[in-house]
Amino acid sequence: MEIPAINLKAIVLVHWILTIWGCMAWLPPSYAWGNFSVLAVGVWAIAQRDSIDAVLMFLIGMTATLLTDIVHFGIYYQLTEGLSDRNRDTFRFSAGMAILSLLLKPISCFFVYQMYRERGGDYNVNFDLETSVDSRCTSDSTDSACIGRRY
Repeated sequence: MEIPAINLKAIVLVHWILTIWGCMAWLPPSYAWGNFSVLAVGVWAIAQRDSIDAVLMFLIGMTATLLTDIVHFGIYYQLTEGLSDRNRDTFRFSAGMAILSLLLKPISCFFVYQMYRERGGDYNVNFDLETSVDSRCTSDSTDSACIGRRY
């Protein structure tokens, strides 16, 4: 099964709109600054189509805002008991859009990671100790790359 190609512009646009709507009623300026800064990096990734760094920075920023959004919601979410009907509706809409943005971020991160791989990025962690430089350059090694090294 092939993964569908999602445009980076669509991801940035959807999160931009949801962040604007999420900031309407209850979230602090730190939420807006964090999310809009990451979306600016997303615009950079759109502008430079061949840049691996831009997509990687956007991916790291999206995962960071995923965690900070959870913290913001936990600290600033309030009950709507003391609000008027109009303010309560605005709060519910704003909270719903911010939560929807949070729910879409892992999916967006998955697609941004696929774009990172398509652009040539390969971020695999390898713990194979047999192929590391230190294990190849032991005292009994005759490899020419190890000659002259002092440990």
